[in-house]
Amino acid sequence: LERRYEAQLALEKEVMAVKGEITLSSKRLRSAAGEERAAVEAELAGLQARYAALTGEAEYKKKRSGAKEEASLGLAAAPAASSFEAWYPREYFRFEVVHESRKSRARAGIIHTPHGAIETPCFVPVGTNGALKCVDSEQATEAGVQLMFCNTYHLLVHPGADIVAQAGGLHAFMRREAPIITDSGGFQVFSLADDDSDEDGPELKSKRVRRQRDSSQGQLLAVTERGTKFRSYLDGSTIELTPESSVEAQKKLGADIIIPLDELPPYHVTRDRLERSVALSHRWMARSLRTHLADKRQQAMYAVVHGGVDRDLRRASVDYLASLPFDGFAIGGSLGKDKAEMLDLLTFLMPLLPRDKPNHLLGIADPDSAEALVPLGVDTIDSCNPTRVARHGTLMTSQGTLRLKQSRFAADFAPIDPLVPTVPYSRAYLHHLFKQNEPVALSLASIHNIMYMNHLMARMRRQILNDEIE
Repeated sequence: LERRYEAQLALEKEVMAVKGEITLSSKRLRSAAGEERAAVEAELAGLQARYAALTGEAEYKKKRSGAKEEASLGLAAAPAASSFEAWYPREYFRFEVVHESRKSRARAGIIHTPHGAIETPCFVPVGTNGALKCVDSEQATEAGVQLMFCNTYHLLVHPGADIVAQAGGLHAFMRREAPIITDSGGFQVFSLADDDSDEDGPELKSKRVRRQRDSSQGQLLAVTERGTKFRSYLDGSTIELTPESSVEAQKKLGADIIIPLDELPPYHVTRDRLERSVALSHRWMARSLRTHLADKRQQAMYAVVHGGVDRDLRRASVDYLASLPFDGFAIGGSLGKDKAEMLDLLTFLMPLLPRDKPNHLLGIADPDSAEALVPLGVDTIDSCNPTRVARHGTLMTSQGTLRLKQSRFAADFAPIDPLVPTVPYSRAYLHHLFKQNEPVALSLASIHNIMYMNHLMARMRRQILNDEIE
């Protein structure tokens, strides 16, 4: 049974990959001509044959589920910048550029918030439910966490924004005195889209094989001009998330930096569908901004630049959002199918962002990416990856990745990273803890990876100050 299950998972993964390639080839076919068109047609025929062999179906065609509802969203214009107050420097939130590299776009800065300063470039670990997994607030502070990311979606489901507000906000609830950033909840909501959606495919932020959803899990129910509706993964209740309610929830959570509601289309969508999505996100973000400006509460709001890998849409998104009184800019949406496409996109995009406001890259923060992103001018980056892989025994070091569950570490009494002081235990000791399933192994490994990422960003900051980053 186990072998059959593994074989079925492998088949489903291969079918998904072929469907993604068919979608991509179909898009290329629409603009191809001459010999290129003939080559794409031949490639598409081969992919369809492969799909038929895998599934027994004649061919794969894109489904248009939800097309009627999407069409109703249209391309209505977002509110004009003139309908908003002009942006002005906030007493409680300020971005200071300390030094700009002479050899690249890298810069060292300080983001001043009501709960302290953030030296950039900076790694931002993700505390999904208001906590870093296996790391408490005191340990996070000792590990040097300057800014922590919390997810509004999960906190809405439990314990609820009202409960957090009664506790005095996230800072009091978590006993964290340093800055916090919360998202709108949109990323998690749109990740609940049907597993069978034809708009799925290879993407940088979606690497894990999806499993069939059961009725107890969350589900995206509707996307309209008003907002979204989803089913709670906790109790099955229906929750509505609108631009206004997302901001109101983040007001109750009380983070220093908040994010407006946006839609997150996947990598493989048509240009028309992507354009409609960007327009909808702009309208939602404008509504979010109006709600925020009516009651700022010493919080800063970052806009989220969208457009997928389409450069014209990315430029249009920057142009519109930069005309509104946002305090900073996050880079969201699909960044491509792999790291090379992401870096190519960001090389184009980063120079378009206003230089006098901070920026944040959503969802990407591994060591290799960090070293490639900082020279492009990225200020802060977040990801749950460093702590997630730590819980599986994978540790980041200046000598490369160590998988401490491997037997070769059983008698390795060296520090985890001889060049970076982190947790004061040997590789052999952590190997022993993991092999014996001791819970403290998860904490020590997570703290190490957080400290390593913070060390990496601090090193790059020093290099920027010395004009050493190209």
